[in-house]
Amino acid sequence: MTSYFVTATGTDIGKTYVTAGIIRAARQAGYDASGIKPIMSGYNEFNPEASDAGALLAAMGKPVDQQTIAAISPWRFAAPLSPDMAASREKRSISLRSILTFCRIAAEAAPGLMLVEGVGGAMVPLDNFYTVRDWISALEIPAILVAGTYLGTISHTLTAVEALQARQVNISALVLSESPNSPVPPEETAYAMAKFIPRIPIFIIPRDNNEAAFTRLAWVLAHDDKALQSAFPPERTIPTTSP
Repeated sequence: MTSYFVTATGTDIGKTYVTAGIIRAARQAGYDASGIKPIMSGYNEFNPEASDAGALLAAMGKPVDQQTIAAISPWRFAAPLSPDMAASREKRSISLRSILTFCRIAAEAAPGLMLVEGVGGAMVPLDNFYTVRDWISALEIPAILVAGTYLGTISHTLTAVEALQARQVNISALVLSESPNSPVPPEETAYAMAKFIPRIPIFIIPRDNNEAAFTRLAWVLAHDDKALQSAFPPERTIPTTSP
């Protein structure tokens, strides 16, 4: 069993897209792969297929209904807000201890690759005291940080890296999910980032024709951190763009 926590530099960056893509590619390659989305906000119970958990279930080849949604996403809120605010709207609360227990049980039951998808960005509040960063740190599993390639992403990404590393979170991979209307090619953005985070392997997921990219990422994640490091020697982490 190999577990990773999928977080991001912010909301609507592509966590679910990347998580589902990894699961789908891993299963197509013959690996056991599954995912959970413990907390969801903005959930419409009348359209579960459109939810983040619905996307993960589809990637796992499972039916999407209220029962299967509840099995991988126990904390669901209607308001499309941060978890603390969404829970407050419903006069509910979120227990980090309960979330950790749920994640650990799911990870122990998973036969292969297990992805825990977070909510919002790495510093989104869960309640009055804890953030997603605290959740990742307490689980003590490596993180996959998802970022976009929009203007401003370099600052957002390096800030998220600093925040996670300040809590000794091991970032096993940075995944750049290509944003619409990126100002420069994603390879150029990746190269600019790599100068500041040379020890973190960077993977690029193009918007189109990305099957090979997901397959490569799924392969190294389905193995271990040694595979991640050996897949990208430091001096060749990101190819430079031809002039």
